[in-house]
Amino acid sequence: MLLELEKQIDVLEKDIKRRARANPTARRLDAIPGYGAMLSSAMVAFVTDPRQFDSGRHFSAVPWDRTAPGRTGGKVKLGPISKRGNGYLRRLLVNGATAVINGKNARKDPWLAKLLDSKPKKLVAVALANKMARIAWAVMTRQEDFRPRATAA
Repeated sequence: MLLELEKQIDVLEKDIKRRARANPTARRLDAIPGYGAMLSSAMVAFVTDPRQFDSGRHFSAVPWDRTAPGRTGGKVKLGPISKRGNGYLRRLLVNGATAVINGKNARKDPWLAKLLDSKPKKLVAVALANKMARIAWAVMTRQEDFRPRATAA
């Protein structure tokens, strides 16, 4: 029975990958580090109109449900992560971010290297997942291909 279920999962994964390649927005998202066919297709399925969000920051709050920022000393700070957001997107984003962190090119990004030097890996994964969501919003809103930021030599 387990082998039969694994075969069905393989068939479904191939179908998801085929559909993601056929969708232009999913193809653009797939170029973002940490994204794959599963996350790209889920993002396209859940976010039908990214323009309904005012900014990438508002969009990135969706998986974490950080819609009510608090004020501390004149600064607007996001609240703690709750479990009320979209758990599936949150899980996929954090898994993709973890893959980037564990990859061989993680230390080439100065922002990521600085965080990894001073923070726990899981916290860095959540921060990177948030950044990945913001990048996805920009890619979906502008309908342009992802262009990585040039790093200093």
